[in-house]
Amino acid sequence: MSKRRKNYEKEELLIHSNSDDHHESSNLRGDWLNIICLFVLYLLQGIPIGLAAAIPMLLQNRGTSYKQQAEFSFAHWPFSLKLLWAPIVDSLYITTFGRRKSWLIPTQYLIGLSMLLLSYHVNQWLGGEDGKEPNVTVLTVLFFAINFLGATQDIAVDGWALSMLKPENVGHASTCNSVGQTAGYFLGYVVFIALESTTFCNTYLRSVPSNEGIVTLSGFLFFWGIIFLITTTLVAFLKHEKHPSEDQSSDHQELNIRESYMLLWKIIKLRPVQILAVILLTVKIAFAAFDAVTSLKLIDAGVPKTKLAILVIPLVPLQIILPLVISKYTTGKKPLNIYIAAYPYRLCMTIVGVAVLWLARHIIVENRVPTYYYILLLVNYGLYQITLYSMFVAAMAFFAKISDPIVGGTYMTLLNTLCNLGGNWPSTLMLFMTDVLSFYQCNKNGPTSNSCSSSQEKDECKSLGGFCEITIDGYYVECVLCLLFGIAWYRWGKSKVNELQSLPLNAWRVVKQNNSKKLHSR
Repeated sequence: MSKRRKNYEKEELLIHSNSDDHHESSNLRGDWLNIICLFVLYLLQGIPIGLAAAIPMLLQNRGTSYKQQAEFSFAHWPFSLKLLWAPIVDSLYITTFGRRKSWLIPTQYLIGLSMLLLSYHVNQWLGGEDGKEPNVTVLTVLFFAINFLGATQDIAVDGWALSMLKPENVGHASTCNSVGQTAGYFLGYVVFIALESTTFCNTYLRSVPSNEGIVTLSGFLFFWGIIFLITTTLVAFLKHEKHPSEDQSSDHQELNIRESYMLLWKIIKLRPVQILAVILLTVKIAFAAFDAVTSLKLIDAGVPKTKLAILVIPLVPLQIILPLVISKYTTGKKPLNIYIAAYPYRLCMTIVGVAVLWLARHIIVENRVPTYYYILLLVNYGLYQITLYSMFVAAMAFFAKISDPIVGGTYMTLLNTLCNLGGNWPSTLMLFMTDVLSFYQCNKNGPTSNSCSSSQEKDECKSLGGFCEITIDGYYVECVLCLLFGIAWYRWGKSKVNELQSLPLNAWRVVKQNNSKKLHSR
């Protein structure tokens, strides 16, 4: 049920805005146009992310297998891997055109053109027309490419914000990012799903029913492709980027590509970082089946995808307020105490969520979902979000605490990458294993010897007037395995987290204090 997590923490902005060299109070006079520009750029960034989250909903209604859903989940990976090419984006550019615009302008033009290309062929690749099956591989490659470009744009915009805004206003860049990207995700996911739904449009937006929604995926892609091209052209010709000699906001000189990758390697070789990496890459396995598969199972059970998307809306204020509230409890010496305390409650909420899903098969008849069931979903999702954000904010607070301030941006980027990757790989695995662990039986006036284990057997069952009935649902098998893993991980992880929190800050330092001046003076 939870939407795919995005990287809200903009590490360089956070480190820079907390720098000891900038204590001036914020004054937005003269920076309003820059604030608007950043907001628009981050909003555009959220559109492809939202669309990539909406595509699995559309595929599920077209009979796509969970293995194919696992294949498409790779489209979400670029934002978790951007550390691999971030040093290149930071170091290579055309000075006369602009350090950040050298990457921003080409990537946004390519995103716009890719959306236009998709708009002409997406209906064919999405399948459903004349019995055609979806071409998931093509969709995965194209959305991976678009999100790769979006992640590259993200690196450029994050860096540009440091010099675009006045030093005392740099802290507002993270607000532009979180609000803008969330708004873009909302438009690309919730608004699109609602306007694409025939039922929703006929019920709430039309006086005369029609057999399709107000918008189609191809039309939505075409519209935003044009918006990308227009916006990029305006930024290219009307927005001036400061020359490096004009930029007074930077506290240190940027490292070149070789130095950046060497620095990353030095950080990775630290023993505490290696232990933390194992924690971050395994902690979300316990919740992976619930996070990745539940929403698709709800659609299979008869809950309309439109209603699932709309359930997100009442929780938007909660998602804004929660980090502010939780941050008050993660500012001490041991922020991960909240992380560990929230873990068993989050595990319990996954059990409750699975039980709510199981109820669907007993109370949803002919796709008619009782109102009280939506209330159950909303309450479960809301409580789950509290536990999720408690762990999320605590982890970010710990990252900020241990990151070497001399190389804070690179350090935070690495830790955020590990955190995001730790959520992506188990989700992809769980989607793939759902079909592997599921067993079916052809039912034609009772069970038959046909096990529906291949496409040929499924077609044979259908031709005989039967249907493939699930006997063992791999989703529930996964949930049990994840629960057992979660219990074992908690016993192991609790001691490891306490061990890491007890280490002195010097154990996390990769640049010794007596070498910091040398690093700055390069």
